[in-house]
Amino acid sequence: MSVKTTNDLLLDELRDLYHAEKQLLKALPKMAKAAKNAKLQDAFTHHREETQGQVDRLEQVFDLLGKAARAKRCEAMAGLIEEGEEMMEEITTPEVLDAALITAAQKVEHYEIASYGSARELADSLGLADVAKLLDETLAEEKAADSKLNALAIQSINKAALTVAA
Repeated sequence: MSVKTTNDLLLDELRDLYHAEKQLLKALPKMAKAAKNAKLQDAFTHHREETQGQVDRLEQVFDLLGKAARAKRCEAMAGLIEEGEEMMEEITTPEVLDAALITAAQKVEHYEIASYGSARELADSLGLADVAKLLDETLAEEKAADSKLNALAIQSINKAALTVAA
């Protein structure tokens, strides 16, 4: 797709996000299974459910724009997921793996926060209030997920990782 206008840019970003979320739907169950900490497992499971809602919401956005819900390969998310998969393969200490999983997940959340924030602002600039509202709902969920992961790291997971003998 050739991006020539702000409308094109928004559509390109939405297609990128659509693919990113679909990749994440596949990665989150693996992350939940790899996690030792029950609260972290629950966080990943809950965020997978939220992610399905975010995919549905993106489909609503495409409908509002009169466009097909079509994905464009998101290289950034592919790289972040690959990095997380490498951690799951390489880190054998469960407590350290939990800390690494939070690191990987927060990188994903930060990417999504930046992407949804930018898309929401583009929609707002184009006067697409309904689209901006839907994107803002997802942005709020991504920020909440990041905060939850951060709290888990601070409250217990990083402390557990520190207790592992070298």
